[in-house]
Amino acid sequence: MIDPRIQARALVESRAFYGGRWHEADDGASSAVFDPATGGEIGRAADVSSAQVAAAIDAGETALRKWSGLLPLQRSRMLHRWCDLMEERRHGLAALITLEQGKPLAEALGEIDYAASFVRWYAEETRRGGGDVINSHLPGKNLRVNRAPVGVVAAITPWNFPSAMLARKAAAALAAGCPVIGLPSSRTPFSALALALLAEEAELPEGVFSVVTGSSRKIVPQLCGDTRIRAVSFTGSTEVGRIIAQLCAPTIKHVSLELGGHAPFIVFEDADPDAAVDDAINAKFQTTGQDCLAANRIFVHESLHDGFVEAFTEKAAALRVGNGFDPGIQIGPMIDGPALAKVDEQVRDVVGRGARLLQGGHVHEAGPGFYAPTVLADISADMLIMHEETFGPVAGICGFRSEADAISRANATEYGLAAYLHTGSGARAERVSRQLEFGMVGINTSKMTGAPIPFGGVKQSGLGREGGPYGMHDFMEYKYVCSAYE
Repeated sequence: MIDPRIQARALVESRAFYGGRWHEADDGASSAVFDPATGGEIGRAADVSSAQVAAAIDAGETALRKWSGLLPLQRSRMLHRWCDLMEERRHGLAALITLEQGKPLAEALGEIDYAASFVRWYAEETRRGGGDVINSHLPGKNLRVNRAPVGVVAAITPWNFPSAMLARKAAAALAAGCPVIGLPSSRTPFSALALALLAEEAELPEGVFSVVTGSSRKIVPQLCGDTRIRAVSFTGSTEVGRIIAQLCAPTIKHVSLELGGHAPFIVFEDADPDAAVDDAINAKFQTTGQDCLAANRIFVHESLHDGFVEAFTEKAAALRVGNGFDPGIQIGPMIDGPALAKVDEQVRDVVGRGARLLQGGHVHEAGPGFYAPTVLADISADMLIMHEETFGPVAGICGFRSEADAISRANATEYGLAAYLHTGSGARAERVSRQLEFGMVGINTSKMTGAPIPFGGVKQSGLGREGGPYGMHDFMEYKYVCSAYE
């Protein structure tokens, strides 16, 4: 079998893609991209100019009429072809994620499958996106609602899922008839550019799918401020999401925001303790904990607390840490030094305020970019870990006495993306899930996302939904038509 690193490097493209062509930066500027596992430079990606961003928007605006004017079946076939290519190249695409993001190769393969599933799903959904007929309340009148694409869409994506987040946004927008301009994180541009390579091979029309690379501080205000961009879809931190909402306000754009999470994981006294431990390990440590869905605050009923903590700590200590290309690795590197430092700051704060450090709490021997899986107990409400999102392999565990106490503490956050609970009672599951202030709730499982479901949060975790038929709503306008005929 070909070395996955070779497969990855074969897909590295340094140029931006717009108007159906590949472009170096106007002034030749570029930025280095680094392997977080080794610190070595992978390559360089173009730092496009404001004129080039404008050209990408021009290309999208030109493509809008042609793309939206195609029959839904025609758009469907092109999206299916794009998905076919993603599935055919899944090993190379996954290796590219591991190279620039660091996650274990098995997880990266899962990300590519997840990304492709959205393209496949929306390839079918585009054929079902017609209008509606309304039962008339007006004598002699026919009432209908027509759907139309909102216009050119800017998709601003994060580094933790560099393929999946762009595919999820782009597939829905393209299915709705909207051209898409992707802006990936400067830490992980190559995965997005690889999707552009495949879009070109799938023969998506010129201007329909573009990827521009460079400084988000420079490009984001331009995308948000241009009147020809009619929708902005962003995944990232709540702090940046607030800025994007402000930037989009003067031009009244459609704004979709998938922002931070601070997921509670609640284990009730009637739960299966072994299943709860296994699920909590998965919910906490996948993607090295660098995931907005990660279980950050683990609440365990006092009757199960000590046994849960012991078993969880034992399993966390056994997780294999190292380069994501090495066989059997479960925990990869942090994305960069500042991310690692922030996690370590949380750990120092918690320990300094009296929590027990049971496992980890230090840079791992695998290298300076790796943080050891960390378990903290006796967490209290005044600690940073309880109200700042933890983006790393650090788990905080605390006990609770009553159902009401668990719900109150779980909801005591500005975030509202995902929550998890384990219980043996169907009645309790229904009751608690209704009271949790989160957009998604997993009951006895942390595996709950996918193409057909509405992914998104409440409170400060965002606006709108991605996935399922709901995922196209932010990319469509609805026109009501009332007609009277003789």
